[in-house]
Amino acid sequence: MVQITRRQTALLGAGLLAAPHIASAQAGRISISIWGGSWRDMVQKIVAERFTAETGATVEFQTGGTVDRLNRARLSRAAPEADLTFTTSHFGWLYANGGLFETLDLSKIPNAANLVEQAKISPMHLGTWAYVYTIGYRPDLLPGVTFDSWGDLWSPALVNKLSAPDFDPSHIIVAAAVLEGGDASTWERGQARLRALKPNFKAFYTNDANSQQLIGSGETPVQVLLSMNAHHMVNEGVNVRLAIPKEGAVLGVDTVAIMKGSRRQELAYRFINTCLNPEVQAAIAADKKGSPTVSNAVLDPAVAALPGVFTTPEQWRTQAMIIDHRLRAEKTNEWRRWFQENIIAR
Repeated sequence: MVQITRRQTALLGAGLLAAPHIASAQAGRISISIWGGSWRDMVQKIVAERFTAETGATVEFQTGGTVDRLNRARLSRAAPEADLTFTTSHFGWLYANGGLFETLDLSKIPNAANLVEQAKISPMHLGTWAYVYTIGYRPDLLPGVTFDSWGDLWSPALVNKLSAPDFDPSHIIVAAAVLEGGDASTWERGQARLRALKPNFKAFYTNDANSQQLIGSGETPVQVLLSMNAHHMVNEGVNVRLAIPKEGAVLGVDTVAIMKGSRRQELAYRFINTCLNPEVQAAIAADKKGSPTVSNAVLDPAVAALPGVFTTPEQWRTQAMIIDHRLRAEKTNEWRRWFQENIIAR
């Protein structure tokens, strides 16, 4: 089954989770803004059901795409529609800079004491799970080819074989800058190198389903790929392998925050605390094959061994390429525009 993308879908809707045997009309409810599809389903089953069991409060979901939900939040700032919002770390900074998030009181989130440093995104939003974008490839279609560095994507053997996301080129843009001795703040250093990569691109995917189709069919046997999608396809029987380049795989962190003006902040804090519960974190990692963001989560050894799943400080330090989240928020539109004009446009 193909996972539904959260970054490109524009579908809006609402779902309601209730536990009639526990909840009562007096117990209250909480409203959460999140991506749709498998993301909402995962949070509903793993986090919300436990939260409802603990508090008796019901959980209502408002679903939609990343940009769409940000725009809705801006329009409803005087009376926020949601109490909590899940979004990416860098989009979270767009909310925070717009005054849409509350500053968190961590004393009300006891489980936050175990957050890894890489999940402490800002005083307003905290990481709930992590993943990487890295090099994914089909070893059956590229015999003898290995990827030790991001620089291996420039191999002449990969002409017309590569794909990458068109909606977020930050991964390859920063990787190119790093290869030229720069970083996200000096990303222009990688522009010439990126132009040299154009012959190797065959396609640019628009969402997770499109990504899976391109590499699953073999049309693009190498891809800048979301680790969670790779693990999902492996479970579906597709021969996909992930490489962790020596420069590091580009880290992605999804976050949660309380909307400024929420009238259910006590419940909101309890929901965040439930999300960071080590048992909940282990269940999320098992479901999505991503990294937990608390250090005391105990993962199934098979999950912990997956490429791009970080469970030790050494892995976080050596295998993750971290783009400053606030800078990434500021540069996202500029990077997308430059990539469209200089790389995607033929």
